[in-house]
Formats: sequence, C-alpha cells, structure tokens
Amino acid sequence: MGDVLWTPPADVRERSRIGGYLRWLREHRGLDFADYEALWQWSVTDLDAFWRSIWDHFAVVAHTPQTATLGDAAMPGARWFPGATLNYAENVLRMPGRADDDPVVVAHSQTRPPVTLTAAELREQVRRVAAGLRRLGVVAGDRVAAYAPNIPETYVLLLATSSLGAIFSSCAPEFGTRSVVDRWQQIAPKVLVAVDGYLYGDKPVDRRAEVAAIRAALPSLTHTVHVPYLHATGSDDVPQDALSWAELAAETDEPLTFTPVPFDHPLYVLYSSGTTGLPKPIVHGHGGILLEHLKMLALHHDLGPADRFFWFTTTGWMMWNFLVSGPAVGATIVLFDGNPGHPDLGALWRLAEETGTTYFGTSAPFLLACRKAGLVPKQIADLSALRGVGSTGAPLPAEGFTWVYDTVGTDLQLQSLSGGTDVCTGFVGGVPLLPVHAGEITCRALGAKVEARSADGTPVLGELGELVITAPMPSMPVGFWNDPDGSRYAEAYFDVYPGVWRHGDWITINERGGCVITGRSDATLNRGGVRLGTAEFYSVVEGLDEVVDSVVVHLEDDEGGAGELLLFVVLAEGLELDDALRKKIARELRTALSPRHIPDEIHQVRAVPRTLSSKKLEVPVKKILTGTPVESAAAKGALANPESLTAFAAFAQTRTTP
Repeated sequence: MGDVLWTPPADVRERSRIGGYLRWLREHRGLDFADYEALWQWSVTDLDAFWRSIWDHFAVVAHTPQTATLGDAAMPGARWFPGATLNYAENVLRMPGRADDDPVVVAHSQTRPPVTLTAAELREQVRRVAAGLRRLGVVAGDRVAAYAPNIPETYVLLLATSSLGAIFSSCAPEFGTRSVVDRWQQIAPKVLVAVDGYLYGDKPVDRRAEVAAIRAALPSLTHTVHVPYLHATGSDDVPQDALSWAELAAETDEPLTFTPVPFDHPLYVLYSSGTTGLPKPIVHGHGGILLEHLKMLALHHDLGPADRFFWFTTTGWMMWNFLVSGPAVGATIVLFDGNPGHPDLGALWRLAEETGTTYFGTSAPFLLACRKAGLVPKQIADLSALRGVGSTGAPLPAEGFTWVYDTVGTDLQLQSLSGGTDVCTGFVGGVPLLPVHAGEITCRALGAKVEARSADGTPVLGELGELVITAPMPSMPVGFWNDPDGSRYAEAYFDVYPGVWRHGDWITINERGGCVITGRSDATLNRGGVRLGTAEFYSVVEGLDEVVDSVVVHLEDDEGGAGELLLFVVLAEGLELDDALRKKIARELRTALSPRHIPDEIHQVRAVPRTLSSKKLEVPVKKILTGTPVESAAAKGALANPESLTAFAAFAQTRTTP
C-alpha cells in the first residue's frame, strides 16, 4: 500500500461537484450513498439509473426524448438513449455559469501572441465558420479534416463541424504525409483545413509541401482552407484553389443553429497509433462523448466555472478531445502549442502561473523528466491557484507522485488516470472523495465496470490480471469506419472474452478499489511463468542518473524455458555502457524488484522508438528482434523517430539465438 500523500478536506461533500451530485441523488432519486465505493457499485450495476441521472443532473439539451436509457446492453452493440436527438456542440456552447464576456478559451503558442476568446466570441466564431462550411456544401455525415495544432481555430472548427452533424477528424501538423494519408484516405474527407507550419520552440517547421502532398492524395476533397499560422502575412500566401480561414469565417447574418442527430451519430474519428498496420479509425458519437465528459470533468476532475483547465496535448491525441469538452461543465480551457521543453522544462509551469491554471494536466513522462532534471516548479512559478494535477499516457510510479507533492504543492490532488483513444476518456482515475496513495490510481471511474481477470478468465482482486470492462459505457466506440458488419471492431476488443471488453493492459485492483497498471499485456515479460509488467521495470532503470530512456523485451523460448530478457538503454550525453554500469543496473533491479527482473543482456542504443504521442514501442522492437523486417514490424509514419528502429534491425542480424 502506497503512502497517503493527500486526504480530502472534511467538507469535501459541501465543496465538490460530486458532493453536489450526491445531494441531487438524495433529493431527486431518493438514493443515499455512504461512500464512493457504494456509489461506484450502484453506477456499474444499475446502468439505466446511473446514466439517466447524469443526463438529468447536467440537464442535457435534447431535441427529442429517448424511449429508453439502455435499449440493448449487449457488447458489442449496446444501444444508448434510443430515440433521443441532440447535438454535442450545442451542449458545449451552453457553457453553464459563464457570462458572455467571460474568457472561456485562453490560448498560448510559441508561434504567435496569446489569444483569448470570451463565451460570446467563441459562439460568434463557431456561427461564422459553420456558415462557411455550409457554403462549401458540408452537410450531416460529411467529413471535415484539420491538419492543425492546438489553437483556437481547430477548436472552433470542431464545434462548427459538429453543429452541422458533420464528422470531424484532426491530425497534428507534426504528423508526416504518410501518417496523415493513412488515416484520412479511410474516411474520405470533403474539406481540409490546414496550417502552413508552426514554431517548435524557436525552430520554424514549414508544412506547405506536406499539405500539398496530402491534398494530392485525397481525391475526395472538394475544398481546402488555409490557416496562415507560421507565415501570418495575409491572403498572399493562400495556395492556389484554396480558401483562407478569413474567407471561411467571413461575416454572415446566418444564425447559429444545431442539427439534431441521434445519440450515436458520429461526432469525430480518432485513430489507433497505427504502429503495426493502418491506424484503426475509431468512431465516437455525439451523445456518448457528451455524457462521458460531463461525468468525468465535473464529478472526477471537479471542474466548473471557476476553473482554468489545461492539459498538455496535441490534436493527434485523444486528450485534446477530452480537454476541449471543458466548457460543457463551465470551465475555461487553456490551450498550448509548442515545445514543452523550450526554453527549459519550467515553461509549462510558468504558463500555469501566467494563465491562472487551476487544473494542470500532463503526461507521466513529462513529470518524470522534470523530476530527473531536479526541477522544483513551486520555486520558479506561483502555483497557488493550482488545486489539481492530472497524469496520463503511461503509469506514474510512486516516486513521481512523491515528487509532485514535494515540489509542486502539498494541498493539490494528483490524479493519475488511464483509459485511451478507444473510449476517449479515463476509466480509472481520481475522485475528490478519496485519498491519494503514492504510485496508485485512486479508483475505477463511475459507470466503468473495470475488473482484473486471471489467465483462466476469472475475476481477481489483489493480483495482476487482464484489464477488462464487463458492462457497456456510452463512450465506447460507435464502431470503426468502413466496418459495416462490425467484425474489425469485435476483433479489436471482444475476441478473447466474448461479450467482455479486453483493453490490453495489466492491472492490479486492491481491496479498496485502488488500481496499478503495469504496462501493456501484449508486451508482458513472462519469466518462468511469472508475469512482469514493464512499467515498474522502467521506473527502476530510468530512475538511475545515467539512464535517459529504456525499452525492455522478453523473447520467449519455444521449448518452455525462461527465454531471454533484453534491455536497451539510452544513456546521458557522453556516457558509454560498460560492465560497471551493467552491474549497477542489475543490482538496482534485483533490489527494487526481483532476481527475475535482471536482464540477460543490456545494450546501449541512441534512441527508444516512440509513437507520435510518445508511447514506447515494445511490440515492434520484439518483432524486429525475432526476425520481422522493419517495414513489416512498424509503420514508420506513426513514429516520432523512425530512424531508431535501425539499431534494433542491425542487432537482430548480428546476434546469435541461444
């Protein structure tokens, strides 16, 4: 059990939004729950009552009422709120608790000066851009694609597109041509909105050639809209046969209207990382995303009209979609586009001070990098407004928790969460009602029936198991694009346990509902029948001053032996791997974990292959080491550093299999 680092204040039920929800349940439903565990149990057993309460408590704006809450509970194929029509953008743009002149979007960028939009200005921009899309012939069901960073224009485009019932899809402009085309050829967008480039720190990155190549590869496009971002000199730079953003958003007297669509009407298409084939086009619906984000942002993250909500993300990661639902619960969102390490790792913490951020979301690797650099954020920025820190993208080890409380603030709540693109949310995370334990995700989220399953498929408590979800959630995908019979969707999540969602992570759930995720189940280290998660391995190895990054793979023995455990390390500048360092790494792993964790071999590499959203690629590395050609093991366009694979291919050719 990890040390308790934060305890809810005595009056948490009076001060928090989940406390208000509990009072509402008592007054309007006659339900009284003694603690979070009782509330969670009800939320995952009486799905109808729980999700209807979310709809009613947040007063979802609908055009026609539902005939039921859960029409069909089968997985896959659950049908939520049949008969209801609504619109995601309409519900976000209500911005409860906000006046017209309240700022609701605060955007900072390394490419241009800060931009602030009030509630009235955001609605006005959405009104104009929706009218512009309508002029281009966009109707419900059409796809609108954004090759654009985390800036107000991208957000306005999402809301304008969804207001029409059209379908949005974004790729961050650091994605190369192949990565973008692999995604968008699948959905055949009608309109492309693209920036000309951006600054990453002080480095200009021109994307005009990539935009031209993307346009050439998408015959479905009827219009391209140019956003002058890097070269913001006006209409002179607009490519031939393209519109400018100013033309798209030209003055019009058309009112802002919202097309009513069914609950499961496609809102946007997100994509799997695409490291081992074409990225899976994951379709999310208006109603499911709205309900899930209302629940998560208000009840778990405790966000409301007094908050400034920041998450460091690009438009190529689902955390952007999560962040920009913030105004639906009244929160102001803080957008940032640029290099989080420029001019140093203190940049985002200083941004938090400058913007008055109350909830600071980031990734576990970022927090651990700050820790390793010896950064003390509270010494370089006034973080007194901060009351919440969120961490996702990878498991956050205990030392990461401790660092946050030692160097950022003692009174804030640190919420480590995990979920994914597949559900566009976190299904395990934090909640204001429960204490924070070092190294532990606090709870399973309301409405998320998460369990751990042993190898034979039985639920387990207190031991490592496959993370499964055994009851439907509204934000599970509507389906995959171009998957009419649902076979690809079923294969992705339901092939191992029929009727049960298998997520692909290892999880341990303790007796009080706390969770520890220890890595991907498809990258498991299985030595002598004992399963070892990769997350705890990296925590130890990368805790050493000498080690900057690492990747570990287990090569099984076909004859049932222990196989080989291979560790690859990236060392600090100027260091070379020698026997002394190898022994030190082995000693640390033996002491902190077990003798089973000691690698058979340790090798130095220049870089660990990572996706564009910074996830390590253990499985492609393992495939390369077992003889799969690089081009078959990983789609290079999905990698931030595809050249890093070369070293593993060379190693595979030179080594001898024992």
